[in-house]
Amino acid sequence: MIRLRCPHCGLRDHSEFTFLGDATVSRPGTEAAGDLARGGAWSDYLYLRRNPRGVQEEFWHHGRGCRAWLVVTRNTETHEVLDTRLARDRGDRA
Repeated sequence: MIRLRCPHCGLRDHSEFTFLGDATVSRPGTEAAGDLARGGAWSDYLYLRRNPRGVQEEFWHHGRGCRAWLVVTRNTETHEVLDTRLARDRGDRA
């Protein structure tokens, strides 16, 4: 069972959250908006994702709680949660 520590609500079961993917992927700029049908940057952003083994930063949404967006650092092999923080507190804004 995965338990996530929400900065607002404390330790909670993962069923209160929705997994939203890799938090390290950067969204393409608006200049690339027309290339979706041609398989460019937007196509890659939407459909081509890494599936790494090991430690990864992920977006999770606390939909059945305070509705906060979180960045969770988790080991994908063991499901061990190493860190949880509010997404708005990220310095890079990926």
